[in-house]
Amino acid sequence: MSEAIKTDVLIIGAGPCGLFAVFELGLLDMKAHVVDILDKIGGQCAELYPEKPIYDVPGIPLVTGQGLTESLLQQIKPFHPTFHLNEMVETIEKIGEPAFRVKTDAGNVFECKVVVIAAGGGSFQPKRPPVPGIEAYEGSSVFYAVRKMEQFRDRNILIVGGGDSALDWTLNLYPIAKRITLLHRRDEFRAAPHSVERMRALVADGKMDLKLGQVTSLEGEGGKLAAATVKGNDNAMTRVECDTLLPFFGLTMKLGPVANWGVTLENNLVPVDTAAFETNVPGIFAIGDINTYPGKLKLILSGFHEGALMAQKAHRYVYPDKRLVFQYTTSSSSLQKKLGVN
Repeated sequence: MSEAIKTDVLIIGAGPCGLFAVFELGLLDMKAHVVDILDKIGGQCAELYPEKPIYDVPGIPLVTGQGLTESLLQQIKPFHPTFHLNEMVETIEKIGEPAFRVKTDAGNVFECKVVVIAAGGGSFQPKRPPVPGIEAYEGSSVFYAVRKMEQFRDRNILIVGGGDSALDWTLNLYPIAKRITLLHRRDEFRAAPHSVERMRALVADGKMDLKLGQVTSLEGEGGKLAAATVKGNDNAMTRVECDTLLPFFGLTMKLGPVANWGVTLENNLVPVDTAAFETNVPGIFAIGDINTYPGKLKLILSGFHEGALMAQKAHRYVYPDKRLVFQYTTSSSSLQKKLGVN
C-alpha cells in the first residue's frame, strides 16, 4: 500500500461545485485534495459543454463552461489545492469519528476528516466497444485512458475512434510507439481539423496506418492481445496485428462505485440534510447534482450554496476545539489576507 496522503478534506469531483468547495473550505483554513475520473478539471462543464454558454451564474450574464472553470481555478489559487486527475475513488473506509481512509484505482490512499462527494451525476465511465471477450484484455492490453505515456513505448497500438481523444493520442503516442493504426468507421472525423491534417500527413508518409471499419473480434492468450479482426466498410475482414487496443468511444455517466461507499442512495442520488448537506454518514457530505433533498434544483448556483453550508459543518470535524466566527470577505482583514488582497 502506498503511503497515505493526509489532508483535512477530500473532494470527489473537480466540477464547479467541487472547485467552489475548495474556496469555502479554504476560507476556514481547511486544506483540500480533489480527485476526478476525468483527465481535466471542470467536470461536465469542461467535458460536455466547454464552449456552451451558461446564463444563470449570478452576476455573470454569460460564461462558457471552460470560462467558468478557469475563473473558479483563479479564485481558489490562494488555497493551493492538489488535483488527482484520471483517478476514480474505489473505497471509503471509516477509521475514526470522523476520519476516513479513501483509496483510488490509481493506488493513492488518502486519510482525511471529511469527504465531500461533488461527483455530478456520478462518474464519467468510458463506453466499452461491443467486442466479444474484450473484458479479458482490459487492464493488460486494452485501455480506455492513457495515464502514463511511457507505458506504451514500443507497443504496436490500435486506436479506435474519430474524436479528439482518438486523434490526440494518435499524435501523442506516435513518436514512442512501435506502430500506430487508427481505426474509424468512416473517413470523417469529429476532431480538431489541424489534428486530422497531421494524422493524414503521417499516413501519407507511411509513418502510421489508417483503416476504416470496426473491430469484430480479438485474439491473444492470457490477456495479452496479439491481433484484432477488423470488418471493413466493404465487409472484407482484415487481421490487424497489435498488442495494445485503445478504444475512444466517448464517455457515459454512471453512478460508479458511489453505491459501495456506505452512504444511503435514493434513485441513484445521495439524500442529504439541508442544514449542511451531510449524508447519513457523519463527515461525508454530498453537494451538487449528486445529492437530493426536498425542493432540490440541479443548478450550479444551488451547488455553490450547498458548498458554503457544507464548509461550516466540516469545520466542526476538522477543528473540533475551535470556535467558528462567521466573517464576510468584504470586511474581514484576516479573510482578505488569506486571499492575498491586502
